[in-house]
Amino acid sequence: MLKPKIVVLTGAGMSAESGLKTFRDENGLWEGHDVMEVASPQGFARNPELVLEFYNQRRRQLLEVAPNAGHKALAELEQGFDVSIVTQNVDNLHEKAGSSHVLHLHGELLKVRSTVNENHVLDWKKDLVLGDTDDKGHQLRPHIVWFGEMVPMLETAAQITQQAQILIIVGTSMQVYPAASLIHYAPNKTPIYFVDPKPNIRSSDFENLTIISKTAAEGIPELVEQFFNSWP
Repeated sequence: MLKPKIVVLTGAGMSAESGLKTFRDENGLWEGHDVMEVASPQGFARNPELVLEFYNQRRRQLLEVAPNAGHKALAELEQGFDVSIVTQNVDNLHEKAGSSHVLHLHGELLKVRSTVNENHVLDWKKDLVLGDTDDKGHQLRPHIVWFGEMVPMLETAAQITQQAQILIIVGTSMQVYPAASLIHYAPNKTPIYFVDPKPNIRSSDFENLTIISKTAAEGIPELVEQFFNSWP
């Protein structure tokens, strides 16, 4: 028997309880720098050392944190369902928890790529510095989608969302890209579950929408248990 298809869209709120900081202070700055300076092609061209250090700090922190109960529950969901995760997050916590179908819209912290050949991608766990090159001598850069760059996986994410029999949205606003655009690819009348401690929508905004006003680590395990109890 075919397992029901569940598509999960996840954002920063998914990983917050694992202790991953956003790196922005209350003014939206990182060590006094606008995020555009450290997360854009222009910033990298202007000051590559600064950009590399920003991602080195984030990579070091990622290696010290672990998946939370929400990540683990989504991995367990695969025992009874066909689960695909589309994430805006650049961490590897879904994979670390055991999820096997994870699409990263905005790239991955633990990968780097050639500045010349974007298809030349390498696994990378240490600091990345100027002078780290591919086999042809071209500088390596973080494998991250920066501001102003295309999101190459968006079309694939839309195709995955079109298959959803159940859609779960957690840790991201449904009013901003990309969740806002992806939600419209879900088939008509697909049940949607929105998990967020401070939901910014009403259940009347979408047909078949259930709002769970809890964090990912609280709400997802409860929802997963509910699915296992209610599906044959």
